[in-house]
Amino acid sequence: MTTVQKIKEIEDEMASLIFWDAYQPTNFVLVAQKNKATSYHLGQLKAKLAKLRRELISPSGGGGGGPGIGFDVARTGVASVGFVGFPSSTLMSKLTGTHSEVSEIDFTTLTTVPGTLKVHGAPIQILDLPGIIEGANDGRGRGRQVIAVARTCNLIFIVLDVLKPLGDKKIIESELEGFGIRLNKKPPAILVRKKDKGGIAITNTVPLTNIDQEEIKAVLSEYKLSNVDVTIRQPNMTADDLVDVIEGNRVYIPALYVLNKIDAISIEELDLLYKIPHSVPVSSREWLNIDELTEKMWEALELVRVYTKPRGQSPDYSAPVVLRRGRCSVEDFCNAIHKEIAKQMKYAVVWGASAKHSRGQKVGLDHILEDEDGKILILSMRTISSGLSVVHIAKN
Repeated sequence: MTTVQKIKEIEDEMASLIFWDAYQPTNFVLVAQKNKATSYHLGQLKAKLAKLRRELISPSGGGGGGPGIGFDVARTGVASVGFVGFPSSTLMSKLTGTHSEVSEIDFTTLTTVPGTLKVHGAPIQILDLPGIIEGANDGRGRGRQVIAVARTCNLIFIVLDVLKPLGDKKIIESELEGFGIRLNKKPPAILVRKKDKGGIAITNTVPLTNIDQEEIKAVLSEYKLSNVDVTIRQPNMTADDLVDVIEGNRVYIPALYVLNKIDAISIEELDLLYKIPHSVPVSSREWLNIDELTEKMWEALELVRVYTKPRGQSPDYSAPVVLRRGRCSVEDFCNAIHKEIAKQMKYAVVWGASAKHSRGQKVGLDHILEDEDGKILILSMRTISSGLSVVHIAKN
């Protein structure tokens, strides 16, 4: 039996288990309460399913683990955005000026096509990936290579046909989930710590509403974790969250749902589309609402631009140093230019949002550079060898 067949068998068993456990033949009422035996067995099945999917992500057989011809793309720019979706989109070609074979029929893009888009002066790499089909995470089509590239992106654009968005959205999300990609989520606040002895100790600081201790123990048992401390701070935690933490190979990536072809629908239908979370309706053919798409992309990437200013000269706004939110300290800025600068730096003087005084504030390497619309943040940095430099940080 192949791995795909084993996965299908477990999914069928889970579906029937949930149905029969919830179905009450006496009064035909669906109930949420599961008995302990069912809960334990369900936890085991979810853990087995995760391990089988891991085999699909990282096959143990020979032949190498490369992404495949046409999918190994050299990274450029300060961040990468992957276009993932069902085939056919002219959006990437128009955004970047890069030729990507496109048409109104499916599966015209056969390899990863890279391009570059400048947003607020920052170069963003755009990757046009071949279309995902249902069953991609099971190896159908080029799904494995496509999703492997998507795992490395900083942001994913899920391109959907506006005439059938919800059905396609569900299929694509399922394929990405099967490959360990978690969209618009944060890593679960769950800590699993192995120990030499003492058995299983479960501590939760929030109520367990979607899982019980039997299901937790079943998941741990499937992974042969018999001596472990589990600390749960995740509200509404599920068995899938616990499996993700134990597996440790999940990636958490922001995503925007690009709903294409809005020129084919009415204003009333467009209003309904805006109710879909993280969605941006556009028309690549008529070039409608593209400005909102690029702004949403910039916000999701959480980039901070830093402009250097040579002594006695105006700031150079043409070539910003770009940092990521969460890694935008003075030391991060120095390392982005050259690691020796941080070693030699005596202090930095900051003007703007992160400074306490309008006349400037002396700070060290650990100072966090703030980013605020319409504000100017000037950093002057004195080093042992290079004297004075000035940078300007802004979001817009």
